[in-house]
Amino acid sequence: MYGFFDRMNVWFSLIPHDLIALLARIGVGTTFLRSGLLKLDGWDSGTTLALFQDEYKLPLIPPEIAATMATAAELSLPPLLLIGLFTRYAATALLGMTLVIQTFVYPNAFDTHGTWAVCMLYLMKSGAGTLSADRLFRI
Repeated sequence: MYGFFDRMNVWFSLIPHDLIALLARIGVGTTFLRSGLLKLDGWDSGTTLALFQDEYKLPLIPPEIAATMATAAELSLPPLLLIGLFTRYAATALLGMTLVIQTFVYPNAFDTHGTWAVCMLYLMKSGAGTLSADRLFRI
């Protein structure tokens, strides 16, 4: 029986960091980018601002400023993750945003936010991998 588990552990150890980092970048990057595009789409109609006024209700930050900051972050940071440029810093900023969302907006959504956090923590610790702009520029 132990032989089976030993063989499986060897196989698991062969999963490359570059694959894990790429999947983490794509998964988190597309999630936040889609959210930013939805906010941008609802900007002119006022639905984005209404979301921040009526549902999100962040403390200390007026809804107009929070909506602008969140939209800007969700449109600028995910492309950095997707191409792997300044990956550790983009992941850090998105982790901060995730913590705000978890704490003040959707405190019962830890299953989702925890998954995002694990991806971002992995990228912060291990970097974007060789399939990235960070590798080209040695960041």
